[in-house]
Amino acid sequence: MTLRLDYSNMMISPGGVDQKTWGDAPKQFAAAKRGFDALRGTGAVGFVDLPRETKLLDQVSSFASRARGKYEDVVILGIGGSALGPIALRTALRPSGWNMLDEKARDGFPRLQVLDNVDPETIAALVGRLRLSRTLFIVTSKSGGTAETMAQFLIVHDRLVRDKLDLSQHLVFVTDPKQGALRPLAERLKVPALDIPPNIGGRFSVLTPVGTLPAALIGIDVKSLLSGAGEMAKRCESADLASNPAAVYAMLQWLADTQLRKSIAVFMPYSDPLRDFAGWFVQLWAESLGKKRGDGTSVGSTPIAALGATDQHAQVQLFMEGPADKTVTFVSVRERATDVKIPAAFPDVKELGYLAGHSLGELIDIEQRATAGALAKRGRPNMTIHLDRVDAGHVGQLMMLLETATGYAGQLYGIDAFNQPGVELGKQFAYALLGRPGADDAKKEWESLPKGDSRWTV
Repeated sequence: MTLRLDYSNMMISPGGVDQKTWGDAPKQFAAAKRGFDALRGTGAVGFVDLPRETKLLDQVSSFASRARGKYEDVVILGIGGSALGPIALRTALRPSGWNMLDEKARDGFPRLQVLDNVDPETIAALVGRLRLSRTLFIVTSKSGGTAETMAQFLIVHDRLVRDKLDLSQHLVFVTDPKQGALRPLAERLKVPALDIPPNIGGRFSVLTPVGTLPAALIGIDVKSLLSGAGEMAKRCESADLASNPAAVYAMLQWLADTQLRKSIAVFMPYSDPLRDFAGWFVQLWAESLGKKRGDGTSVGSTPIAALGATDQHAQVQLFMEGPADKTVTFVSVRERATDVKIPAAFPDVKELGYLAGHSLGELIDIEQRATAGALAKRGRPNMTIHLDRVDAGHVGQLMMLLETATGYAGQLYGIDAFNQPGVELGKQFAYALLGRPGADDAKKEWESLPKGDSRWTV
């Protein structure tokens, strides 16, 4: 079970990384790895060690075992990394339409719903159709201060109380082990709480109970997920650039951005089960690397989600002939859980006859390879991540690869990949407008902003 990264089409000429530049890359990676390893050594970065954290796995396994057969629906209340990782796992490791099947067809496992926004129409519709007596709500917030998640929690709490349901049977918190608002609230309400390690931020948290708890509750093999992640973590510890897939990925993306002016990183799986990986990757890459360095320089490439073969008929025209400012990462799958033969019919119609004897799996694979080749022919660099199949082990490998690559890329850019100062001001303004205590300074700053001008409104 091995994930492979083929970056041949990143080395094309013209348009790709030249041999001299790539020849200097090992020294640049060595410096980046020293920085990353130093962060790990201080305990500030913990996601790489998650496959070995048996305590967290025990928490998840124990809770999931007790919950088996009790619920029709599990609902995540969370946003950002609290939602995108679980969504990616659900889409990848449960077959299409599984969430809609009846309980017997799901072998007794619950459906997984994710409330990742605060649009009142969506929340009212979902809460209104749930059988609350057979629903578990996972409230995910490391700090317990995420306004969107806490608003969702207050609405759900009110409904559970009004229906006279036992909160300890219908709520579980996933939060910091000691800090924040949810930990003491869990004790007050006698609600179980699972841990998010303090040294792991939201977008790197999918292999903590943030992702593994909902995954285990719907029957995903969490042990295999973590095992795959552990295998990749070991590969990505190599000091040899050529044998370290995360290092190669980070280095190529950084060089493409900083040397080739390719500031857009497209992530394009050719697999419906992996479609939501693209959204998860977008947050991981964007929130980690879109930063200002100490000298005030803004850095970071812009990630874009795409899906093959769907976006061959939507975005690939732009990738092929638009501005030459992009790299494309394809994800291909060798073995699919299901394949469908294309029937032989209308042999006299040239637009149809040639498809006979092929399968849909063969078609989508050929389209991926054809698109990669066409881009390379036009001088548009791209690379392909090859998976043998979409299963828990390979998904764990893919997640660890991309997370570790993000950490290395942060070192190459000279920024902290594990904070997100750019979103804090907007949060503070929202707190001020909502009247949260302690937001007085933000309120004054908000009130000092220029007011809207009717001359610029149509």
